[in-house]
Amino acid sequence: MVEPDLFAAEYQALVRARETFAVADGGEQHRRMLGELMTHYERLMRETRRLIQRSDRAEREMQQLNRELQQLASQLQHRASHDPMTGALNRGALIDHATHLLQVESVGLIVLDIDHFKRINDEYGHPVGDAVICAVVDCLQGHLPRTAVIGRVGGEEFSIVCPGIGMPQVVQLANTLCSAVAQVQHAWPITRPVTASLGAGWYPCGTTFPVAYSRADAALYRAKRDGRNLVRLDMH
Repeated sequence: MVEPDLFAAEYQALVRARETFAVADGGEQHRRMLGELMTHYERLMRETRRLIQRSDRAEREMQQLNRELQQLASQLQHRASHDPMTGALNRGALIDHATHLLQVESVGLIVLDIDHFKRINDEYGHPVGDAVICAVVDCLQGHLPRTAVIGRVGGEEFSIVCPGIGMPQVVQLANTLCSAVAQVQHAWPITRPVTASLGAGWYPCGTTFPVAYSRADAALYRAKRDGRNLVRLDMH
């Protein structure tokens, strides 16, 4: 698309001035003054065009800078709210998310802890332990409902917030996650199943997050005491 010439009228005026200058017989002084006028007018047009081109270029650069700043702000916001290793929400972001949901609707809450994780770190080292955590999170993400979110609240402990579902669905989801984690095929040197224990509960609108979390966490520790690789429910 050809951009309109902002100086079309001025240019035509300059053409007419040149024509007048070529045939004018008003004397040498008039011709000299008209020539100076054309010279300065041409320079004014050149400088104005140059300034407009510079302004257009600066505007394009500013728009690109704004896009880059928006992208950077989005990246910083993501880093501030997500665990850098797993991509799950971090503890603070999960608490904020769950607190907001509990103010407006009922929430299913599942607390999960990888069994004997310290043993994995001690036997194989922390890089292998990190790989196990990432594999478990990937597994969990693959089985969560679209509206559910997962957060890393400790080293090997995670919480899953499921809005708008009832207790039967919470129980079903917790059992599905427990089975799925135990079936993950981990990379070498992990050659045995890695399991998890889960505590789960359903909490009506208006429940505070500390109350909901403490009750689901108590159910998790019952699962640990009862032999691990289990789901235990908060039945309050």
